[in-house]
Amino acid sequence: MSQDAPASRQPRSRNRPGRERILQAIRQAAIAEFSLQGFKGATTQEIARRAGLTKPQLHYYIAGKDELYLELLHDVLAGWSAGVVFESDEHDARFVLTQYVRRKFEYAVANPDLSRIFTREIMDGGPNLGSYWPVAVASIRLKVERIDRWIAQGQMRALDARMFLMHIWAMTQHYADYETQARVVLECPLPAPLPREPIVRELTELVLRGAGIAPE
Repeated sequence: MSQDAPASRQPRSRNRPGRERILQAIRQAAIAEFSLQGFKGATTQEIARRAGLTKPQLHYYIAGKDELYLELLHDVLAGWSAGVVFESDEHDARFVLTQYVRRKFEYAVANPDLSRIFTREIMDGGPNLGSYWPVAVASIRLKVERIDRWIAQGQMRALDARMFLMHIWAMTQHYADYETQARVVLECPLPAPLPREPIVRELTELVLRGAGIAPE
């Protein structure tokens, strides 16, 4: 991350021209720190250092790491929900599942550190996800109802819709959470980008064939 350090004097106005730049630096620093250390291990001192700020300067812009962490968790969850076509009755199972796999994968690999923040939160037992679970459960139920309708209509084979969804999540997030392993196995060292299109095609075919749907 490359960010210009702010002037040594603490800013007096939250509307100063450099404020958005500094907030963006703080955000990127927090993403890096939380993805590496998790919530418990991350410190505001290290976030400030990564952002090119002193600790007092950092706390001029944020109340504490709790606030920053919850904001980033919200961003992950909002990113996963954005643009998902699952809730629409307009398209059939093949179209929706194809789009769902692509969007889940592309968001994960475009935001690997954010994905790892969520994964670390889950590994810690999800103590900061209390307000998220009711929303997630409601969304999952809608998806399960849709999948069950496709099954009843003969668009898919009979399967457990909840397990099916979790399998999709596991496969699409693997390339973000286990990027190092993926690069070793695919013989794709940095700085070369992961071969996204071949991965998406393979994932999509696995999901569709697993659901009893012939890929196009």
